[in-house]
Amino acid sequence: MSKVYVFLAEGFEESEAVVPIDLLRRARVEVVTVSITEDPVVVSSHGLPVTADTTISKISETADAIFLPGGLKGTANLKESKEVAEQIRIHKDAGKYLTAICAAPTVYGLMGLLEGKKATCYPGKEEELLGAEWTGAVQTVTIDGQFVTSRGMGTAMDFGLKMIEILVSPEKAQEIANQVLYPRAIV
Repeated sequence: MSKVYVFLAEGFEESEAVVPIDLLRRARVEVVTVSITEDPVVVSSHGLPVTADTTISKISETADAIFLPGGLKGTANLKESKEVAEQIRIHKDAGKYLTAICAAPTVYGLMGLLEGKKATCYPGKEEELLGAEWTGAVQTVTIDGQFVTSRGMGTAMDFGLKMIEILVSPEKAQEIANQVLYPRAIV
């Protein structure tokens, strides 16, 4: 079974976190929500308190993927966390997937990890995808090697299904899309 760490920072965008989490759990992917502070309760961009499964200091092994939800304040908090940067480096060096949606792909960009890669993010933030080719006007989800990036709340379904496709199988992604009555075929 694949495992994904979802790093939750104060100010994260609810839909961008919860929609992919829901889809991944339907596909039987082990999803572990991780507070990036020692407080397991993380407040979203619209004031929704969420209790994370664990805190970042308790992570002792790599997952198959790290997932960074967006939200401007949440992304700023992710960027400021030394622990988040350390986990990203550990997972990158281990060849694991580094995924993000909305403004959050800029975390990877500002760390210099997207150099020569294709990536997308929320329009207007592409200058922070340092060294990357922005595919935002063309694709809702962009995969380049171990990086999976998406544009924002409206692309959360596509993003979650694409994660299922790469972590489980295209067939499972299509099965879940059918179950939730999502009209797009996964290609």
